[in-house]
Amino acid sequence: MSNHQLPVVIAGPIVRKVSKDTCHIWLVTSTPNAPTISLTQNDEAIDHQPHTETVQVGKLAFIHLLSASTPTAFSNNIRINYNLSFESSEFNNRWQTEQQKLLYSTQESLSFHYTDAPETILHGSCRKPHFDGEDALAQVDRLIEKGLTSGVSLPDVLLMTGDQIYADDVAGPMLKAIHQCCDLLGLYHESLEGATITNTQDLAAHPHGFYERQQLLPQISTNTVLSSLFFGAKKKPVFTSVNAQNHLIGSAEILAMYFLVWSDSLWPLINIENTHIPAKYIDNFQHEQKIIASFVEQLPAVRRALAHVPTYMIFDDHDVTDDWNLTRGWEQEVYANPLSKRMIGNALIGYLLCQGWGNAPKKIEPLIRQAQQVFSTRELNEQDSFINKLLDFNNWHYRLDTTPPIEVLDTRTQRWRSESSLNKPSGLMDWEALCDFQHAIIGKDAVIVVSAAPIYGVKVIEAIQKVFTFFGKALTVDAENWMAHKGTANVILNIFRHYKTPPEFIILSGDVHYSFVYDVRLRFRRNSPHITQFTCSGMKNAFPDRLITWFDRLNRLLYSSKSPLNIFTRRRNMSVKARHPNNGSAELHNGCAIGVLNISHKGKDVRCKALLSNGKEVEFPPVNND
Repeated sequence: MSNHQLPVVIAGPIVRKVSKDTCHIWLVTSTPNAPTISLTQNDEAIDHQPHTETVQVGKLAFIHLLSASTPTAFSNNIRINYNLSFESSEFNNRWQTEQQKLLYSTQESLSFHYTDAPETILHGSCRKPHFDGEDALAQVDRLIEKGLTSGVSLPDVLLMTGDQIYADDVAGPMLKAIHQCCDLLGLYHESLEGATITNTQDLAAHPHGFYERQQLLPQISTNTVLSSLFFGAKKKPVFTSVNAQNHLIGSAEILAMYFLVWSDSLWPLINIENTHIPAKYIDNFQHEQKIIASFVEQLPAVRRALAHVPTYMIFDDHDVTDDWNLTRGWEQEVYANPLSKRMIGNALIGYLLCQGWGNAPKKIEPLIRQAQQVFSTRELNEQDSFINKLLDFNNWHYRLDTTPPIEVLDTRTQRWRSESSLNKPSGLMDWEALCDFQHAIIGKDAVIVVSAAPIYGVKVIEAIQKVFTFFGKALTVDAENWMAHKGTANVILNIFRHYKTPPEFIILSGDVHYSFVYDVRLRFRRNSPHITQFTCSGMKNAFPDRLITWFDRLNRLLYSSKSPLNIFTRRRNMSVKARHPNNGSAELHNGCAIGVLNISHKGKDVRCKALLSNGKEVEFPPVNND
């Protein structure tokens, strides 16, 4: 297929990092020439210095980051209109037609706004396309439309806090669409080492290519104590995901996944049929196909929303693979195998180009330069060397210089590894990373911290995870919490107890597939910081209803704020009170949702709402902590 038959813009535009005098727009085109960007505010053109970086990832796939730097600051809270123009009149005319569905009824051009003191912050995580539920991310479109048409406050920032894609858990129909996307765009395939196939282009027709990919993934004989503890069998998979039947392998598959979950533009060209699907999986394939069709129906709203609000992202495990870097033993097994290491690296390449690039472009620039060399021909060059650099990179975290500042933590690659046991959970951040974090926030009046996993988790669930960890089964229960590693737990809690810690502290998190809000105060201290943790998850995922109901009841019974069992927890010197959602007496709300955080300028008035995928709102009113 030629680029004359494809949409001009395949994915995006997505508004990424916006500062007081710079904006960045991410998009993917089928033509090599990036569009130019023009800006207007208050009906006047904004003088700016443009800059564009491009990475070609396929014959007809070009990822661009458009940047515009202005000599004077943007006006605060005033919409900035932006237009994209292609040099070719044909492509430009086609784009002008394509973008019409991205415009709201009151608009003639795409827009966003900047504020140095955000008051409405959206956040969410865990967006699995084949989860049988509506996509809460589509509700952002409704918020923006309401703001533009009725004059109510628009969201200032959208924070995606992890699992933007599920590389390790893919529906059969989605995998079909991914392969067609690879063919349509000519995404670059790659040779594989240590695999039963020699090239990723063979995956689409391989007998185990659908629903049986765990047979293609690396397996190791259980000739070590670690392997016996984990699996107790002669052979064990290197990857621990229980849904690895369609685990993505090649970089082309990863990139296609991003294009398909953020944009509807290619879906009309995709025909999902059941060839190469083993007969025993046909019923499951057809069931998933209905869910994917519903997911695609909501993509126009998702795509339009992302074109109108500054959006920031950070990875969690499913962006790469389940249990990513959970234990020291996991790391030794996975990175010692060339195929599993390549798969981790490919997922990081996808994260770099589709997520990380727009968070902190200057910090990421050296990696983008190397990516341009890796993808410079029809074949990938020096891919393993590039992957080694990505695995060694320790600057995925970043900061937004707003009021209050927003600190986005990397809780996946700077782990505090257990020295006593291969199969004990690693700390989510090591001592050096935590010290850097503390140094960044000391002396601030207020701070917002984004942590993929809740810092203050549901105690009864953490207690269960601790029991499994004691018996060497941390991977069985996904023992991924801040309190699972003694060193990390002590340091993060000491940060909150430090006398120079910000007096107003907000934590935004996801990961767990349910939502809750905790107000935390230090016991026995009059000048305790005001800590509010707002966990909202997932955008398109949820916990089993019956199970979460029982966990909620047990947690309230065993670990209420006055329970003596709190004496045996690491946070015994802290008072943790739950805000009860206004739709019932439980502490934990289950269901697809995106979090809406409303704060005053100084962060003292903190309102938390879950915007459900059906458009309803659940509020978590504050409790008296005096």
